[in-house]
Amino acid sequence: MKKVKKRTRMLVRKKVLPKVVGKSASGVDRVPVGIGEFDSLIGGGFVKDSTNLLVGGSGSGKTIFATQFLISAMQKGEKCLYVTFEEKKAQFYENMLSLGWDLKVYEEKGLFTFLEYTPIKVKTMLEEGGGTIESIILNKKIRRIVIDSITSFALLFEDELSQRAAALSLFGMIRDWDCTSLLTLEEEPFDKNKKTSRAIEFEVDSILVFYFVRDEKERQRYLEVLKMRGTNHSREVFPFSVVKNGIVVGKKSVSRAFE
Repeated sequence: MKKVKKRTRMLVRKKVLPKVVGKSASGVDRVPVGIGEFDSLIGGGFVKDSTNLLVGGSGSGKTIFATQFLISAMQKGEKCLYVTFEEKKAQFYENMLSLGWDLKVYEEKGLFTFLEYTPIKVKTMLEEGGGTIESIILNKKIRRIVIDSITSFALLFEDELSQRAAALSLFGMIRDWDCTSLLTLEEEPFDKNKKTSRAIEFEVDSILVFYFVRDEKERQRYLEVLKMRGTNHSREVFPFSVVKNGIVVGKKSVSRAFE
């Protein structure tokens, strides 16, 4: 009799958990990014329903990483939302198709929603406690969301305190939606006068930093996990490259400093 009860509990657990969520050794629910080498650096993936920030300058690979985060979920039947303040749909689809990702196919299957939004609309959503984004997420049962990028939204607020309060409200709303989110921030990691990330970084669950620096003749890309709550993550810097079908992270860390 005991064996039957135990088996029943296991079946219920499999039915409740989303398909792409796994558990780390510590028992924490993880959402794999879909980049094997990267997932191994953060204990198997982002913490489920966490809010994660990706900081990097222009050309560093933020949008590609964020899209790959969604692609890996949609390949397993999970519904995703991509919110952008600046990107046009046709151009975005074309850019991603060059990497082998046909987002139109996922859209036709009901797995992908592309939403062109404005920072003002997000601000209004926070003031009113809902909006188009919330309706899409609840009606379509979205489980992963990307906001690319949050820079324009943060600039609506004049001072660091206001930015931080707005970020707290936005991230709190996202958590209430039971979504694992990834937000990009257009900011050079080397900028000593950065104000936007300083106001936001206290409220997010993790911070990833992308470097795009010149090595001898050409620029190279590197990534670093600056913080991740509840995770014994890597403290090293790793090179990565953008190839067909996305990002590949190098297996060996580099010793150079980026500060």
